[in-house]
Amino acid sequence: MMKIFADQNIPFATEAFSTLSPNAEVVLFDGRQLENKQIIDADVLMVRSVTKVTASLLAGTRIKFIGSATIGTDHIDLDYLASAAIPFANAPGCNATSASEYVLCGLLNHTRLNNLSLSDLDVAVVGYGNVGSRVVEKLTALGVTTHVYDPPRALLYDDVEYQDWQTVKSCNVVTAHVPLTIEGDYPTQQMFDNEFFSALPEDSLFINTSRGGAVDENALLTQLESKKINLILDVWQNEPAINPALVAQTEISTPHIAGYSFDGKCRGTEMIYLAACEQLQVKPVWDIASVLTDNEKNNILHYSAQGIHDVEGLWALLNEAYSIEIDSQKLLETMSLDAEQRAQQFDLLRKHYPKRREFSFYRISSSAISAKEISLLAKLGFNMSL
Repeated sequence: MMKIFADQNIPFATEAFSTLSPNAEVVLFDGRQLENKQIIDADVLMVRSVTKVTASLLAGTRIKFIGSATIGTDHIDLDYLASAAIPFANAPGCNATSASEYVLCGLLNHTRLNNLSLSDLDVAVVGYGNVGSRVVEKLTALGVTTHVYDPPRALLYDDVEYQDWQTVKSCNVVTAHVPLTIEGDYPTQQMFDNEFFSALPEDSLFINTSRGGAVDENALLTQLESKKINLILDVWQNEPAINPALVAQTEISTPHIAGYSFDGKCRGTEMIYLAACEQLQVKPVWDIASVLTDNEKNNILHYSAQGIHDVEGLWALLNEAYSIEIDSQKLLETMSLDAEQRAQQFDLLRKHYPKRREFSFYRISSSAISAKEISLLAKLGFNMSL
């Protein structure tokens, strides 16, 4: 028998991973509570970012493949896996579209609430990987001024005009899309520190959907005592025991769900499933297309007469696809609980997150829509086929 242990929050884990062997047994577990004794007889381990995969977790096991249905790998001891010759795969880019849509919705919500126009925005995108590049694409389609900062990538590629750190700190919007690293020439751990926040313009906006550890939260709270910095935060230090004092200072606060679209999570499952199939020399049987096909008649968005020519019109359309304010309100409602209950609710909000579809799921049908608007909405990711 092949025993496959999979995080209970990996969608379709049983359906997909049970096809890795004719005698496969899929055991689901709570990712924050996983212990060595549970997986001592496991052959395959499939995790998400809440599980720290270390030498002590794997000691004495017979595991021959590990997959993480996430884009990041900072929860994985890659050096140990290499030394132990344990194959590993993750899912880079699986939720990049979802995270970029979250940023766009948050930015438009901020623009609307603060009576700004898109031309008022000067956006620094820190990190030009799978998510950051999609954010730039969407903002460019809207005519928003963007600046890209990614020194490690700039050393290898000449695909965009890369900016320096000084330029980043002068922008009135900064959105973070970096992995969490502690070594190398450009470590990202607490890269957004006191010096960074003190240099930001008054009333600027900081968005973080990358890793909580990229931000020095104490420094941020200190700066908030003397200046206004608007915050859209999806990731936090010490998750799930996040700091309610920081939550109280945010414009939007969510429980690490920026990339939690149904489509993105299913892609994550598919990517590590296919990697496992390749490693175990098994022909893939499970097909993601079978679960992404949605027969519900709920994918038609209403196109208002005012169109998408201003912030309100565009926000109204995007908000119908995804309301970032609803996600924020759900987290805010947990802040009156005690510390243990807050942490539990943080994880429960993620575990029971409602099915959120990406823009490409939705169709927009209107006789009033122009060719220019069709082109713009297609660039933002909407399904414009008639």
